[in-house]
Amino acid sequence: MALTTDRKQNLIGEFKVHDTDTGSPEVQIAILTEKINYLNEHLRVHKKDHHSRRGLLKMVGHRRNLLNYLRKKDVTRYRVLIDKLGLRK
Repeated sequence: MALTTDRKQNLIGEFKVHDTDTGSPEVQIAILTEKINYLNEHLRVHKKDHHSRRGLLKMVGHRRNLLNYLRKKDVTRYRVLIDKLGLRK
């Protein structure tokens, strides 16, 4: 199971911009990051699962596009999100 409802609600609560926020770039990126981390662990065990690998690559590309959008829109929000998620080293 990739992402439970409770975990998703926790992510939304942690990264929301306002009270009724569920679709801001920060929330979307946080949820995608959680799914990507899960799939990475899955693919370490199941090396020949190419269908899941393709899904992982699509998610990484989608997250990259959202990060680029957020960086163009508001650099400070982008930097805070990167620090919170630990995406850059």
